[in-house]
Amino acid sequence: MAQDLALIAWDFDGVLNDNIHEGRHLWARHFEAEIGHPVSSLTRHLSGEVFEAVVAGRRDLREAVAGWTEEVGYAPGPDAILRYWFERDANTDPAMQARLKALRARGLRQVIATNNEDRRCRYIEEEMGFGPLIDGMFSSGRMGVRKPFAEFFAILERETEVPPGRILLVDDTEENLEAASARGWQVFHYRAGAGEALDRRLGLG
Repeated sequence: MAQDLALIAWDFDGVLNDNIHEGRHLWARHFEAEIGHPVSSLTRHLSGEVFEAVVAGRRDLREAVAGWTEEVGYAPGPDAILRYWFERDANTDPAMQARLKALRARGLRQVIATNNEDRRCRYIEEEMGFGPLIDGMFSSGRMGVRKPFAEFFAILERETEVPPGRILLVDDTEENLEAASARGWQVFHYRAGAGEALDRRLGLG
C-alpha cells in the first residue's frame, strides 16, 4: 500500500456493490414481471429535473416514487417499490467487503463517496452492513451536490481534513475519476477483472 495514502473514497454502485450487469441495474431486470408495470415508466418519471432534485437531496425519493404509484395505480404504494428496489439492487461484492475489512484492520481510513439519496444511504449503512466498515458516508443526497462536481470533492476534503494528494478515489466512472484527478486526488478506475490490480495498488496482493 502506498505510504502516502491516508484515505480511500470508495464509490458504491458498480464498485463495492456488484449491481450493474451489462449496463443495467439488477433491480430493473424483473421489475415488470414482478411489479406489473414497465420499469421504463418509473425511470421516465424519475428522470430529468426530478432525478437531479432527488439525487442532490432537494426532493424526497419516497415522495417522487409516490407520484408514480398514484399515476399507474400501484396499490402497495411507494414503500413497497423502495423496498423492492433496494433489496434487488443489494449485491455486495464479497471480495470488496474483504478488502474493506483488511484495510480497516490496518487502520486506514475509508469512506463511501456516492451519488445516492439519503434513504438508500441508510439502507446501505444499516441493512447492507456497511456502516461499521467505514469512517463516513459522503453522499450527494446529504451533501447537496453530486459527483463529478468539484464541490463534492471539496466537501469531502474539508470534512475529513485530508489533503487531496493523500486521497484515493476508487470509482467505475471516468468522469468522476477525471474530476478527482483534477483536484490532485489519486484515482483507480475500477472495472470487471481489476481486482488483482486494485490489490497491488492497496498493498494487499
